[in-house]
Amino acid sequence: MKIAVVGATGLVGNEMLKVLEEQGFASSDYEIIVAASAKSVGKEIDFANRKLVVMSVEEAISQKPDYALFSAGASTSKQYAPMFANNGTVVIDNSSAWRKDNDIPLVIPEVNSDAIKATDRIIANPNCSTIQMVLAISQLHLKYKIKRLVISTYQSVTGTGVKAIQQLENEERGVQDEALRVYPHPIHRNLFPHGGDFQADGYTTEEQKLVDETRKILGDQSIAITATVVRVPVMGGHSESVNIEFYNDYLLEDVVETLKNTKGVCVEDDIEHNIYPMPLYAQSKNEVFVGRIRRDYSQPNSLNIWVVADNIRKGAATNAVQIMKHLIER
Repeated sequence: MKIAVVGATGLVGNEMLKVLEEQGFASSDYEIIVAASAKSVGKEIDFANRKLVVMSVEEAISQKPDYALFSAGASTSKQYAPMFANNGTVVIDNSSAWRKDNDIPLVIPEVNSDAIKATDRIIANPNCSTIQMVLAISQLHLKYKIKRLVISTYQSVTGTGVKAIQQLENEERGVQDEALRVYPHPIHRNLFPHGGDFQADGYTTEEQKLVDETRKILGDQSIAITATVVRVPVMGGHSESVNIEFYNDYLLEDVVETLKNTKGVCVEDDIEHNIYPMPLYAQSKNEVFVGRIRRDYSQPNSLNIWVVADNIRKGAATNAVQIMKHLIER
C-alpha cells in the first residue's frame, strides 16, 4: 500500500509522519511517499530509522498512492487534490479547502465516520478547534440534544505554524525579527482576540469555522453557536471554555459518565487535587481532555466544560491518520 504525505516538511506534515510510525505504518507493507513544494524537493526526512527523499507533488501523483494525507494549505489542496482523486487516490485533506463543500464529508472518525461513502475520493479534516470540541460534546448531543453553544478558545501559536513559534521564541529572548513576525502584536506575555481573518460582521474566520463545521459534523443546523477565538502564548495545544445549553435536563454524574465513555476523550476533573486539563500536559498526546465539568446555574439545562487537546495531533495529524485507518479497516 502506498501512502503519500503532501506538505511533509511542514509542522503538521512532520507530525503526520510521526503518527504514521506510531500507528503501525512503518512496516514494509507500506510505502511512504513524501511530497512538498519545489524548494523542498530532494531533501531527506527521517522516518522509522530510514531516510525518505522529498519529491514534487506532480511526481507523487504519478506514483498513484492509495491514500494521500494533505497538509499543504487550501490553495495547494484545491489545485492538486482533484488530480490525486482522478488518479484513484483517496485524499484526506487538512486544509479549509473542502470543508464547506456539501458533496465532501467532514469527518471526525469517532463521531461521524458513517458520513464517508464508498465513492468518496476527497475527505475533509475539520479545523483543530472544532475537532476537539465536537468530539467532547458529540455523545452529550445524542443524549440531551444541544440547543446552544457559547465557545471561547485559547489557541496555541502552533496553530499558526512554524513562524509563529519562532516569533514567540524570539520575543522570549528579546529579539525582534520582522521577517518572522506573523502576528499584528507581540505574543510573548500577551494574548489577543484574533484568530484568522476578520469578516464583515466582526467575527473571524476561525470563529466562523466553529459554527459551520460543528453543525455539519453533528448534522444539525438548528444549533445556535457563538464563538470568540483568543491567541495565547503557549505551545502544547488549544484550550476551550464551552458553555452548553441542552433541550433536556441532565444529572451531572451522568454527564461525567457519558464523557468517560466517549471514545477518544479522557476526563481529568479532580478539583480537590488541582487536576484539570492543561495544554502543557496535552502536548504530543492523541486524546481530547475534558475537565471543570459543572452545572451552569444561570440558565436551565446548561453545562460548563473545559476542553484541551494538542491541535497538531488530534486537531490535525492524528485525526487524518485515524480517518485513513478507518477506511483501510472498512
